Amino acid sequence: MRFSCAVIATVAVLCSCNAPDQESNNSDVKSRIVTLAPNLTELVFAAGAGDRLVGVSAYSDYPPDAQDLPIVSDAFTVDHEQLILLKPDLLLAWQSGTPAHVIDELRAAGFQVEAIATRGLDDVPTALETIGHLTGNDDTARAAAHQFRESLQRLRSEHENNAEISVFYQITARPLYTINREHFIAEIISLCGGRNIFADLSELAPSVSVEAVIDRDPEVLLAASDSGEMPFGDWQRWQSLAANRYGNHFIVGSAEIGRATPRLVTAAKQVCDALKTARENRELAGG
Repeated sequence: MRFSCAVIATVAVLCSCNAPDQESNNSDVKSRIVTLAPNLTELVFAAGAGDRLVGVSAYSDYPPDAQDLPIVSDAFTVDHEQLILLKPDLLLAWQSGTPAHVIDELRAAGFQVEAIATRGLDDVPTALETIGHLTGNDDTARAAAHQFRESLQRLRSEHENNAEISVFYQITARPLYTINREHFIAEIISLCGGRNIFADLSELAPSVSVEAVIDRDPEVLLAASDSGEMPFGDWQRWQSLAANRYGNHFIVGSAEIGRATPRLVTAAKQVCDALKTARENRELAGG
């Protein structure tokens, strides 16, 4: 049973979970797992427990092996009949992505549900370690978590002395949505020496006006590759906008930046490369 509702991972993000300290070589290790969000599917594979998955959410398309698994949920609903047939001993929910009432209903039905949190960059390795403990794959999960942390730290070190450049990250053009400082994409922008022009807003993924963007005059326009054929077409009417004067329009891979998983390292490299080019363009334009 396949659902049509997409999970927009740049809007729905998670808070952190702490991994247990003890080793996972006990009777609590789970062997039949279902994930209720695509990022959780990817995290399970990254933690070395892909062979424990018996069901996944819609749009679980990475790694390719995930596409062969039964689909049991979309962003809002779960197929309880399918779950009963699959007999999972653990459901992994997306804490701020899976609706709270869905989690409550699953627990009331007798399923064990663990909420995995990935709101910020630091939560990704913690999530890997949590999954590793739950599945008895501590060593693989810790190695993946260590690699993620080390890769991001190298990028921070490489770009910590970069000249600041202002960035508008556009989730969608119509309506116009962006991110505040708490979003993991904003963390990536900051890591690369960028300044998110809407960092001060209270909502995680707020709607903003065209006038507000023009008033804050970003030097860079940044969007994901799934945000439309011409994501910055509307901005061409304002040639005085700094990003237009410098020619700083950049697209990053949606597959890498759209989900809080280890692939955010690849996304961070793309963003850092884009901002490096943006600074060069600014200098050439005399900015």
